This record gives sequence, C-alpha cells and structure tokens, in this order.
Amino acid sequence: MTKSPKKGSATKAITRYTLLFTVLIFIWNIFSDRLTPSTDQARVKGLILPMAPMVSGYVTQVNVGLHSEVKQGDTLFLIDKEPFEIALRIAESNLENATQSVDAGTSAIKSAVARLNRAKVNLDRASKNWERTQRVITKHVGALSEADKDRSEASYLNAVEQVVSAQAALDQQRAALGPTDENNPNIKAVLNQIEKAQWDLSNTAIVAPSDGIIESFNIEKGYFARAGNSLVTLVSNQDIWIQANLKENNLGNIEIGDEVSIVFDIRPGKVYKGAVSSVAYGVSTDRTNSSDLPTVNSSQGWLRDPQRFPVIIQIENSEIIKELRQGSQAEVVVYTGNNFVLNGLAAFRIWLLSKLSYVR
Repeated sequence: MTKSPKKGSATKAITRYTLLFTVLIFIWNIFSDRLTPSTDQARVKGLILPMAPMVSGYVTQVNVGLHSEVKQGDTLFLIDKEPFEIALRIAESNLENATQSVDAGTSAIKSAVARLNRAKVNLDRASKNWERTQRVITKHVGALSEADKDRSEASYLNAVEQVVSAQAALDQQRAALGPTDENNPNIKAVLNQIEKAQWDLSNTAIVAPSDGIIESFNIEKGYFARAGNSLVTLVSNQDIWIQANLKENNLGNIEIGDEVSIVFDIRPGKVYKGAVSSVAYGVSTDRTNSSDLPTVNSSQGWLRDPQRFPVIIQIENSEIIKELRQGSQAEVVVYTGNNFVLNGLAAFRIWLLSKLSYVR
C-alpha cells in the first residue's frame, strides 16, 4: 500500500520547517550569548559588618533587636561604665598627686589629653571604615560609588588632622609646665594611664558604623561582652549590588555602563533597570588562593560547563533597593549593543520570565 503524494509532501514540509526553526534557534542562541547574555545565577550582595566591642564588660543597655533597622551613629549597646569611670578617677587622682608641686597646667593637660583621646577614637573608627571601603573596592570593583569612597577617605584624612592638631595642643600644654614636668617619668606614666582610661570609657558605647539591619542577635541585658568578640551582625542596606555569574563566552562584548534588565523573585511581574559596574578578572581555581578571589560554582555534567566570572551590576531603582535582602536571587540580561532584533527578543524573554516568576 503506497502513501498518497499529498501526505508525503506535508511530511516533508513539516520536516523542513522544523529543521529551519531549529537552525534559527541555534543561530539566535549563538548571537544572544555574545550580544545579549543572560543568567539566572545572580544574587544580591552587600556589606556584612560584625559588631564587636573594644572593651570587655557587662551589657547594661540594649537598644536593638533582631531585624532592627539602624542608622549610622546609632548606639546599639552600652557596656557598664562604672569600672572605667573608676579607673579614670584613679588615674586623674594620680596625676594630681604627681603634679601637686607644679604651679600650673594640670587642668589644661587633662583637657588636651581628653581632646587627643577623642581624636584618636575618631581616627580609629574612620581608619576601620576606610579599610573596609578599600577591601570592598579591591574585591568588588565598582561596588561602591565614587561619592561613598570620597566620603570615607575624607573622613579618615580629617580624623588624622584632628589627631595631629590635638597632639600639638597637648605638646604645647606640656611645654608650658616647664622642664620639671616634661622630664618627670611619673607624670608621663600617669598621662598614659589617663589616656587609656578615657579611651576605654569612650568605647563602652557600641555604635553602628553605617545604615543597616541587625542579624545574628542573641544577647540581652547582663550579657558579658568580651573585647573583639562579635555581639551581632550588621547587614548594610545601603551598599547593595548584584553579582551575576556569566559564562566566559558571554563576556567578550560586555563593557562598563552597559544597560541591564533585572527580574527579582521578591517583585514578580516587574523588570528593573541596572548597569554593569565591573567585571571580575579572576576566580578561584585549584591553583589560586581562594581567600583573594571570588568562588563561582559551576555545574558538572557530561559536557564541560564554561567557566563563569562575576559581573557586578548596580541597581538604578532606589525603591527596590530598600526591599532587597542579601542573598536574594535575580535573573539578568545585559544589552551590549544597539541590535534591535536581539535586544527586542531579550527584552521579551526577560519580560516573560518576570510574569512566570509569579508561579516559581
């Protein structure tokens, strides 16, 4: 029994159209991978700051709780001041005893020492903040804006100038006392004792170094805090970016400033705009130091999966930044040129994915 000519022609036509469609999809995938690369391996990243006291003591006041939102400079905890106030009074009494034969300068020196101590405390905080900023800039190029970097650097340089000025004022007051006071080892030792006592007292307040949310909270009033041991974790909600792990063959046409479309699971049905901030120049492998480079996990299968590299993306919508949580998943597509067809298809695809995120 033979097949009819019409049925055979229809089968051939379906086969040809199927092959043509497959070839078109293959060509589209090749060009889209290089001109409109996309990935679902993208997560929200940000700064995580362990909050540790500089002195040991019992916590007398707790001003935050789990998931509390705090502002820079807010006092999070207070450590019992009494032992440090007693130490300061003893040091001040020792200074009075050591300088009782000196006619002038005692009160001026104490004031100058206090100013120097405050300046050193400010320098210590500004230095740590500047070091954190440099670490973020080194590990995540472009993660922080130039304005944030300039503010941190300016704060550090201003703190250095304040210490120099306060030290000069203290030296002037010491010189005013004359050679006897300047060369007296007992007075020098007591001044150092006062400086240490004032520094300890000023650090009984643990303050927030930046805006953020409190995590890992498990202490209450009466808890004995040890110097250097973290009490809580502060998750910054200001310095937020996206790390998209794109395949190596996606990177050839990506440039800083390229437009990006983003879909967040937390906001299904909406597409947000962003821009490429930086592209990593290395990832951890068996032959690199994992503490210096980001680690990217690649799936293992029958075919070798291309190496992925982090692409840092800044989010342009300030409202969504307030809702994002570190570790949140996202899907991104990068537009590397002005190709109308590929850009249109990529935009349609990310729009469709935003709608599908309702049911994921």
